[in-house]
Amino acid sequence: MRALALIDGEHYAPVVRAALEELPYDFVAAHLVGGTEKLRDDPDYGVPLAATLEGALDDHGAEVVVDLSDEPVLGPPERLRLASRVLARGLPYVGADFRFDPPALAPFPLPSLGIVGTGKRVGKTAITAHAAALLGHDREIVVVSMGRGGPPEPELARVQPDVSALLELSRSGRHAASDYLETAALAGVPTIGCRRCGGGMAGAVFASNVHEGARLAVELDPELVLFDGSGAALPPVETRRRILVVNAQQDPAVITGYLNAYRHFTSDLVVLTMAEAGSGWEELRDASAELAPAVIATVLRPRPTTDVSGRRVAFFSTAPESAHALFEEHLTAVHGAVVVHVSGALSDRPRLRQELESVDADVFLVELKAAAIDVVAEAAATQGVEVVLAGSDVLPAEGERALDAELLRLAEEACA
Repeated sequence: MRALALIDGEHYAPVVRAALEELPYDFVAAHLVGGTEKLRDDPDYGVPLAATLEGALDDHGAEVVVDLSDEPVLGPPERLRLASRVLARGLPYVGADFRFDPPALAPFPLPSLGIVGTGKRVGKTAITAHAAALLGHDREIVVVSMGRGGPPEPELARVQPDVSALLELSRSGRHAASDYLETAALAGVPTIGCRRCGGGMAGAVFASNVHEGARLAVELDPELVLFDGSGAALPPVETRRRILVVNAQQDPAVITGYLNAYRHFTSDLVVLTMAEAGSGWEELRDASAELAPAVIATVLRPRPTTDVSGRRVAFFSTAPESAHALFEEHLTAVHGAVVVHVSGALSDRPRLRQELESVDADVFLVELKAAAIDVVAEAAATQGVEVVLAGSDVLPAEGERALDAELLRLAEEACA
């Protein structure tokens, strides 16, 4: 394979040249990443020296990048940042005892937009549902959703599922709160549910049926397809534009470091969620802006899918307790609810069941996640309480521009 060598000045040039001759690659160029201790005059490595990594890749047609550098020039953070830059160019990055390959993304023939995340509980599905509802106003939209609890064969939800349909699904032994059902229920657009297993550092999956789901989406002949990722895993499909969703409470060193830098480099927009006032989210915004072309900060607030004004409401979510007062305030001020209980226990079934024993409400308002159906909706059916599904109001963080204009721009570019 035609290879670009990454070298440093901590190695004597004759040692590096001998290694280039010995290793099983066709080295076409080298790039000096730093270090001067052992450099003399103009060292001869036997191959052209490129001033920049990108210039080397543009000019020499390398098929792999081989890292012959070492500490102290390249420590782990610097190496993974370089690896991210190489993977973003679609090339493998190889070292003495490691190898990183870019996720294999199959070509897709229709206009498409990918929405991916940096992990679980970052608000990715909320952004997907918001985007699908917005973009579906004047286009035929299909969402292909990938999840760890998806169906064994790609499954099309053509009709917006209601609580009774979800209960029926749960009672048959199925996961009734899968991401594709959440998107279908909240956005009201055709949604194809797929499954995946495993997730690599750069977002590749070990196994999925997303390719079959993509073919089903093509058969529906929509104007735009949204591919919804799962956790930090990427749908194995090449989309024309990509959005990266990040929880603004996450550690900036983690979210912009490691191979998360690759996720930034390959995204057209970064959406920060949970960017609450006083939380210090600006540090992460600034770090993300160094890697991605555009960053927007948002906050998420519960949005009932039916009117709950004047009613006694218990709200069930997966959110931490620090967000509960904000949710209660929003439901009261914007949606007119009388909030009697706020829970973050949807992902903790024993605690959730204990809470439900003492909750007295007219309405159980619930995010469609985790135990929403098999525990909360079942308890409501037993107690004769109405269940209302909750979506998300996606609002700009303080001083930020609105998200919708950016979503519309990316959709237009994907369809162009």
